[in-house]
Amino acid sequence: MKKIIASAAILCSLTAFAQQKSDTIKKENEIQEVTIVASSRTQQKIENSPQKVEVLGKEEMTEESGIKPAGIGSILGDISGVQIQQSSAVSGNSNIRIQGLDGRYTQILRDGMPLFDGFSGGLGVLNIPPLDLQQVELIKGSASTLYGGGAIGGLVNVISRKPTSKQELTALVNYSTLDEKNLNLFASKKYKWFGYTFFGGYTDQNEQDINKDGFSDVPQIRSLVVHPKLFFYPSQNSSISLGWSGSFDKNLGGDMQVIKNGESADHQYFEQNKLQRNTYELVYNQKFNDDSKLEFKNSLSDFERKFSSNDNFLNANQTNYFSELSYVKPMNNMIWVLGSDFQGSRFNPESFQNFNIPKFENNSFGFFLQNTLKFNKATVETGIRNDFTNHYGSFFLPSLAMIYHFDDYWAARGGVGLGYKVPNALAPQMIDYPLENLMPINIQTTKAEKSVGYNLEFNYKKKFENGNSIFINQAFFLTNINHPVIATLDANQNVYFANQDQPVVSKGFDTYVKGTIDDWELYLGYTFTIAKYKFQEGNQFIPLTPKNRAAMTVVKDFDGGWKFGVEASYNGSQYRMDYSKTPDYLFAAAMISKDLGEHFTVVLNCENLFDYRQSRKESLYTGSTLNPSFNPLWGPIDGRVFNLSVKWKL
Repeated sequence: MKKIIASAAILCSLTAFAQQKSDTIKKENEIQEVTIVASSRTQQKIENSPQKVEVLGKEEMTEESGIKPAGIGSILGDISGVQIQQSSAVSGNSNIRIQGLDGRYTQILRDGMPLFDGFSGGLGVLNIPPLDLQQVELIKGSASTLYGGGAIGGLVNVISRKPTSKQELTALVNYSTLDEKNLNLFASKKYKWFGYTFFGGYTDQNEQDINKDGFSDVPQIRSLVVHPKLFFYPSQNSSISLGWSGSFDKNLGGDMQVIKNGESADHQYFEQNKLQRNTYELVYNQKFNDDSKLEFKNSLSDFERKFSSNDNFLNANQTNYFSELSYVKPMNNMIWVLGSDFQGSRFNPESFQNFNIPKFENNSFGFFLQNTLKFNKATVETGIRNDFTNHYGSFFLPSLAMIYHFDDYWAARGGVGLGYKVPNALAPQMIDYPLENLMPINIQTTKAEKSVGYNLEFNYKKKFENGNSIFINQAFFLTNINHPVIATLDANQNVYFANQDQPVVSKGFDTYVKGTIDDWELYLGYTFTIAKYKFQEGNQFIPLTPKNRAAMTVVKDFDGGWKFGVEASYNGSQYRMDYSKTPDYLFAAAMISKDLGEHFTVVLNCENLFDYRQSRKESLYTGSTLNPSFNPLWGPIDGRVFNLSVKWKL
């Protein structure tokens, strides 16, 4: 079952996800078979990987596609230490925060290629349909050694589906009480020398004013995603893939009267975003007789955003580019990874009314080397990387990770790594600042941010008779970011970005227990996070970051193709931007699904059973309807939502 809680991170981990299968004995065996596809480059089994990589596999993607067909934001928010924070009610923009850090410290990859950054890293980044994905891999903490700057808080790598020899064809329709309609289609087939995958999806979401304050809590959305991909197999040991992905979105939010009837003397406020993202990719793989592998990747992504409001407009383009050559060489009890890459982005404001950031480009050229050494009970992974950037100098990024199996039940894993992030005034923030208020980065006086991240965890697992089992995980984390680039506002509300002389520090721990008892799957977890701005006087806690979270889950598969689950999470109080405290709250959800024969599955899902809303505790905006100022979001705003989906699979 998909974790159903959209605004609260369910404390879950790699093994907990892998264990959620309908047949308990079968799923225990499948834990051993889950493989890291790209994030470690060595395709290790997850339980033996020195670096903790959490994997949401095909089962989770299949289930998620029937519950949240339009994107992966909800399921990512279910992972321990991950917070999907909505930064704007008007646009629906969200970002991925890991271990209490800002979303700009999370690196987003598609098939191992960084495509979302800066101007293109906010709107639409979570609108990747799960039906198009094989799995999602996530690293919490520094992951810069293999993938370069940006992965200070962590890394999310979404892996596209590949064709198999069996013809696949899946169609899905979905409707929710928010008046959201989804239609998705996936098809694939692998022949002897050729294969293909195709995904097409359309989302139609009408604007919704849940709290009846006159402004949209859910924007009007029209979204089309098309992703065809061709695969060629020149030989048994080589493959070539060519792909294009196009996403075309139109979001409109603001005053409900303006959205429905247009502007008038008393109703004028609106924000409209027209987004177009075209991504082209080429991947070549060559395997050799000694099990070594050569891989070349190349991608080019063109992102167009046309923003307009009642008093401003901006038409701008960002191009992201990436090329990488890597070589993986197994040798007895070790694996070597050697490679280099060139990556960057170019921003160009084409036309605007009020906008202050000029054309700029950030890029880097990097070399990396990684060694994985296997012992009897331990595996040690060491890595080094050196990046040369066009504006901020060079960065040396070593890392060390290790896993040790004490016996069949106990294991420990730990690691440390350095990272960096070049400043970008257009990177996603905790709140959406008006575009006209953003000031450009001064590259002469602003330094890149540097980080060091630590993690340590202990695991205990035991299997009993009749398929019963228990898994206990205790994890600790610490990230220290030096020279943090922080937004500050002047008297005119202009937003400047400058280094601070004291670090940002995030630390805490995750604890959870997962068990299977007579085909009932039970889960109880708790996350504790202390994230602070050390440069700040007085209260140093990072706003909009709950210190305490707890969650529980009960899931059961029944005879006849029925499945039922209930979940609940507790979110402790957070500090608002003015450092007043928000209330804590409880969030609950439930779903029921039924297989109708071999080809049809029907899912009825309910989010936010108790209908908890931030708007019940405070107004979502201040000021007048002509000039509103929207408050930062710390809780759900879309209320109780039911959705019903029907999936047909060949």
